[in-house]
Amino acid sequence: MNDYIPTREQALALFMKYNKSESLLKHAYSVEGVMRYMARKAGEDEEKWGIIGLIHDLDYEMYPDQHCKMTEIILRENSWPEEYIRAVLSHGWGLASDVEPLSRLEKTIYAIDELTGLVATSALVRPSKSVLDMEAKSVKKKWNDRRFAAGVNREVIEKGAQILGVTLDELITDCIMGMREVADEIGLKGTI
Repeated sequence: MNDYIPTREQALALFMKYNKSESLLKHAYSVEGVMRYMARKAGEDEEKWGIIGLIHDLDYEMYPDQHCKMTEIILRENSWPEEYIRAVLSHGWGLASDVEPLSRLEKTIYAIDELTGLVATSALVRPSKSVLDMEAKSVKKKWNDRRFAAGVNREVIEKGAQILGVTLDELITDCIMGMREVADEIGLKGTI
């Protein structure tokens, strides 16, 4: 039985060992912030959800062609709990992993991973360049323009909202609220 539970500091150190990109770090902080917000809202373990959000793209910079596969190997080598590993792998369901999101935690990271990118890009084109004054309608305005944030998989976001049993507007609002809490760290405080 593995009793090791990683701390946020250990998760961040491990992430930094494999990632040097500022944009990937900001994405990790974004997903962590939203996961913490969503955990509090659901009455779940905020620390666990946040750590999983922080570490989810561990292998992306060094092993983009083996995304999720290398993360699983690295986390196992570092004695991470099975529940954490499974949750991290579930964010890539249907794209880089065959681990279907089943728990509320897994469904949440699957739903919000891509969405954080769309919210961040939407914030950057605002006059304030901030998430602090942004509402879901600002993101929805850009939704159908597939050239805007072209790398964001909108089908994954829609499927994520569906499996969580929430509307797209609700999911976007929750994502914005979570990102507001880390606006400084992710460079989206803007001119507010």
